[in-house]
Amino acid sequence: MEKIKRILVSQPKPEAGKNPYAELAERHGLKIDFFKFFKIEGVSSREYRESRIRILDHTAIVFTSKIAIDHFFRICEETRTVVPDTMKYFCTSESIALYLQVYIVYRKRKIFFGQKTIEDLVQIIQSKHSGGKILLCLSDSPQETISAAIEEAGIPFSQMILYHTVSCDFDGQIEVNETNYDVCAIFTPAGVKSIFDNYDGFSQGEMKVAVFGESTKQAAEKAGLRVDIFAPTPEAPSMSMALDHYITEFNKRKR
Repeated sequence: MEKIKRILVSQPKPEAGKNPYAELAERHGLKIDFFKFFKIEGVSSREYRESRIRILDHTAIVFTSKIAIDHFFRICEETRTVVPDTMKYFCTSESIALYLQVYIVYRKRKIFFGQKTIEDLVQIIQSKHSGGKILLCLSDSPQETISAAIEEAGIPFSQMILYHTVSCDFDGQIEVNETNYDVCAIFTPAGVKSIFDNYDGFSQGEMKVAVFGESTKQAAEKAGLRVDIFAPTPEAPSMSMALDHYITEFNKRKR
């Protein structure tokens, strides 16, 4: 590989005016393609009932994504579950916490969020929640990190699967290999799974793999991928910034 010129971002193409990758492409003379590696399918109200997990048996909810919030309140509506005002909400980031405003009156609820890490969130739960059981709202994609951290802290909790991640079919739409792309950016463990669902015995070769988040990194390495670029970091809190830093240094060495 002489220089990095072609990047595949495993997300839908950003809306016009909200695309940090456009500036990245212009700065480095890149061709950037976008393709979502998986789709979301919410669990049905019947699946929720069959799980025997009951929302009202808990005194606090933990959300790790905005998608989880959407499907939580959808299930509440479909099952006519009225969440009491006393329910506490713990979120892994401020942006996820603020998204709760779509469904509840934010200022009247007990809402808390982490700043940097899962450990940080667990400490907040320990300081702000006492008594009762916590409900951890997740997808079916493995998220051992947060559940293990809560369990290790001795906090009673249940896990509720709210939505499934289904791998998209790449055939005829995208070819993920070192011939077509110099870098492939992956954002979730489900994205890693999708590659191997589409390509049995996938090998990245010289193609660089960029990942976002510790859980995605763990999934990639467990699957045998070499992680070349990682975000977030203090220097690069976003994927586009991590790519910018890496490409700048990589292409400089190839001059």
